[in-house]
Amino acid sequence: MKFKLILCDLGNCLVRFDHRIATRRILAFTDKDLDTIYQLFFDSALTKDYEEGRISSLDFFRRLKRRLTLRNLNFTIFKSIWNEIFFDNEGMVELLRTLKKKYRLHMISNINELHYRYLLKKFPEHLRLFDKIFLSYEVGRRKPHRKIYLRAIQERGVKPQEVLYTDDRADLLKEAKKLGIQTVLFKNVEDFKKQLKKLKVLP
Repeated sequence: MKFKLILCDLGNCLVRFDHRIATRRILAFTDKDLDTIYQLFFDSALTKDYEEGRISSLDFFRRLKRRLTLRNLNFTIFKSIWNEIFFDNEGMVELLRTLKKKYRLHMISNINELHYRYLLKKFPEHLRLFDKIFLSYEVGRRKPHRKIYLRAIQERGVKPQEVLYTDDRADLLKEAKKLGIQTVLFKNVEDFKKQLKKLKVLP
């Protein structure tokens, strides 16, 4: 076989998500606008620090609370709002079960502690499909830093050319390609199957 390891992203590959669900729900606790909330929640230095494990979940909440001037919002309610953004990507579990018969599966994800703990409870059967899981908040680096890719590869002891990696973000695939990893842009399950057949990963 050409490939000995398949790397799979989590968000919008294994499971789907919509950050806007949390953004809309938090409006009830602040006077800030949607764009300000979204940017701070999901595209800020604060979020990067959280996803790379530099600050705790409680500290992340406290900093958000100050910056967004959140009122009448405790940590328990926040966790519910923050976490309830994920839903199943229909057909992906079945596909991964098929791939697992022939290939080792590793997951690599830019994710924070609260989201991952929530997913462990909500989708345990999804996560059990992977032989190893590499999370940015545990590794200390987010994709596209080469450290997280190399950790996933070295754990299995394979060459980059023997690895197939799928992600829904082209910018993250670009960095993996520089290491010699074969990549597939994930659009949806059916398109992913077609790409795998072209690569002779699926019959």
